[in-house]
Amino acid sequence: MMSKVHDAHPDVEMYWTEGGPDYTNPDYLTDWAKWGRTFTGALRNWCQSITGWNLALDEKGRPNIGPFPCGGVVTIHSQTKEITRSGQYWAFAQFARFIRRGAQRFDSQSVLQNVNHLGVENPDGRRAVVLTNSAADRTATLHMGEMQAELNLTEDSVTTLVWG
Repeated sequence: MMSKVHDAHPDVEMYWTEGGPDYTNPDYLTDWAKWGRTFTGALRNWCQSITGWNLALDEKGRPNIGPFPCGGVVTIHSQTKEITRSGQYWAFAQFARFIRRGAQRFDSQSVLQNVNHLGVENPDGRRAVVLTNSAADRTATLHMGEMQAELNLTEDSVTTLVWG
């Protein structure tokens, strides 16, 4: 739908906001591939940025004024003050570490099912490709002009290749 909105109104900027994990999901701490797919989809479909809903909540998702169970990007245990990182945290870390403010997305194609991908060129000229593998272990071969790289993608992983 985001691309349809962009096609109808190319002058309107879009932002992915207020998305967050559910701390009651069994995979709350390990669902980085789910968030990798979400972030890739948003950025491949004209969103200018990604913003998580809650940065830090306690082990019961508090404070929360919404009608649904929210988790933070990190959880801070109310008694022990222990910090745990959600799967969303690890996906954010992968994207934020390698995609700089002002990066421009370049077109990329894939023949692999269940591998989402995003290619960007950063303002300093370095390029990055983020690959999210939602399937079993596999090998992917990336081609760009004369360059070629073979990557081993583990099951449910987010992997980034940077060059330039």
